[in-house]
Amino acid sequence: MANFNRRQFLRYSSSLIALSALGQVNLLSAAPKKKVGVALVGLGNYSENLLAPALQSTQFCELKGIVTGTPSKIPKWQARYGIEDKNVYSYETMHEAANNPDIDVMYIVTPTGVHMKYSLIAANAGKHVWCEKPMAMNVEECQRIIDTCNKNKVKLSIGYRMQHEPNTMRFGEYATSKPFGNFTSVYTRAGYAGNGFPQDYWRMKKDMGGGAMYDMGVYPLNGARYLTKLEPIAISATHEKSHPHIFKEVDETTFFTLEFPNGLMADCGTSIVKSFNKARIECESGWYELDPMSQYSGVTGITSTGENYPPINGMQQTLQMDNDALAILQDSPVLVPGIDGLRDIHVVEAAFRSAAQDGKRILL
Repeated sequence: MANFNRRQFLRYSSSLIALSALGQVNLLSAAPKKKVGVALVGLGNYSENLLAPALQSTQFCELKGIVTGTPSKIPKWQARYGIEDKNVYSYETMHEAANNPDIDVMYIVTPTGVHMKYSLIAANAGKHVWCEKPMAMNVEECQRIIDTCNKNKVKLSIGYRMQHEPNTMRFGEYATSKPFGNFTSVYTRAGYAGNGFPQDYWRMKKDMGGGAMYDMGVYPLNGARYLTKLEPIAISATHEKSHPHIFKEVDETTFFTLEFPNGLMADCGTSIVKSFNKARIECESGWYELDPMSQYSGVTGITSTGENYPPINGMQQTLQMDNDALAILQDSPVLVPGIDGLRDIHVVEAAFRSAAQDGKRILL
């Protein structure tokens, strides 16, 4: 271990956590004894049905607090998770967590349109910030979050759970080891079928980060970047509308092509009316794919040589939060820093500019 640098140690530790979830290894006996206290900011579906349950299986963190704008939710959460009165906040009082030693992290799980607002409050309260994806509405907001976290000397991690998922991590390493040779093409898709939501729901509101590209588009976008370890230099995007009477403000399906410096192209798509979920990397002497690439129920890895890597036996969010907590406890770099979220939003903004000009190629 003496020859490990911090990044190598974090990668090693996260691998141990992933393998532990598969029942293949026990964590080091020297693992930190302290747990990181987490407050969930926003108690919608993702917090209620995924993050809170996942926290019950973590080894390095625990659910200690909640922030909500709906008082009627509080008794249920307190009864289920034993949350003390002093650890319950509203959005108007969450800054008071600055004086609460039970809470180390505030996990922002609100609509995207207010990610920056609550991330800044958390950072200024001296709490580490875990911010759900997409990071914010624009690059300027992302940079403000980064700067505020840096100023307050707190860690910032963006909730790209797939970068903590073992099969995704395995194929991400292929960008370096190249077991099938150089890339020849990339295909990524993420979307779910449906007919929209009520018009007053935030996912139908442009200024709150609604629509396909913000809601689901970061999966194929970040997936293409992560699996190739390349940054795009240009994008072309188009919107497809089949329900214009329903989707009045936001996009329902967006297809986009990413162009990388070496001429490699990534064919990407996202939708909230069409169901697809896959990443496939074609190479000179074979291929590999994640199918599905981002399902909560699990991610399967397949290669052209017949390897089949099954999903983990557990929740991806458990791995994500344990890795992020370990980074805090070990004072190590986080796996998914703010700059990763900012880079995605830079591309998302360009996608909308391209689509507004009939798919014009936009330099990044």
